[in-house]
Amino acid sequence: MADVDVVCHQAAVVGAGTTTGDLPLYAAHNDLGTAAVLAAATEVGIERLVLASSMVVYGDGAYACAEHGRVVPSARIPQALAAGDFEAHCPSCGQTLAPLLVDEDAPAAPRSAYAASKAAQEHYASAWARQAGAAVVALRYHNVYGPGMPRDTPYSGVAAMFRSALERGEAPRVFEDGGQRRDFVHVDDVARANLLAATAVTTAPPGSFQPYNVASGYPVTVAEVARLVAQGTGRPLAPEVTGEYRLGDVRHVVASAQRAARDLGFRAATSPQEGLPEFASAPLRP
Repeated sequence: MADVDVVCHQAAVVGAGTTTGDLPLYAAHNDLGTAAVLAAATEVGIERLVLASSMVVYGDGAYACAEHGRVVPSARIPQALAAGDFEAHCPSCGQTLAPLLVDEDAPAAPRSAYAASKAAQEHYASAWARQAGAAVVALRYHNVYGPGMPRDTPYSGVAAMFRSALERGEAPRVFEDGGQRRDFVHVDDVARANLLAATAVTTAPPGSFQPYNVASGYPVTVAEVARLVAQGTGRPLAPEVTGEYRLGDVRHVVASAQRAARDLGFRAATSPQEGLPEFASAPLRP
């Protein structure tokens, strides 16, 4: 890293981390790997870092109860999920909660091994910034898609999995009831966010750590993602809503993009309604 002004740390093992056997994998690669990068940066005098983080650090996202206002939802339990009750509920009255936009001040609440490792990366980077008098910008990517995604791997993302099913002539399989809300952001926008962050961090004050959501600003349901990808393939197969679920998943996570727009000048150029149909024919890697 000699003669480097800014390090952009993107490397990580990704995925849900759905079993306890995954814990050492994520800790060894993501946590220890990031710590090694930070230590090496100090050794050669680098004091500026852009960290690839993730919206998974937010856990269940942000919600409001009609009676109790903004609340942290009760954990979704297997019995409710198995009965088809997928929504988040108020811990005080049990009412179904309305999702809110998650901003960067929301507390970390990881729900999987991968999510815990991403939160740990942020904590290591924040501690490094204070100890080394350095500066960090952490980019909390939401659901990234676009050309160059891996094909048919456990980590390829739901949009790529929907595309692969459609190419086989199969209806895309949608878990839960398909009403989960997410923010899908195009990889071109993610690349531009990284360039803006690399510029911004060069003038950030020593000891600072600033996270930003990187999102399109256009929340969509997972069922709508399946329909948009199907539209682009020319195989308008209706999604198959299976009712299946994963305990590590959360119901709704949709982002506020205001801080990135204000501080970095970042606004997504591609909406999911435009980008997901185009993704249906974009080149992928094995």
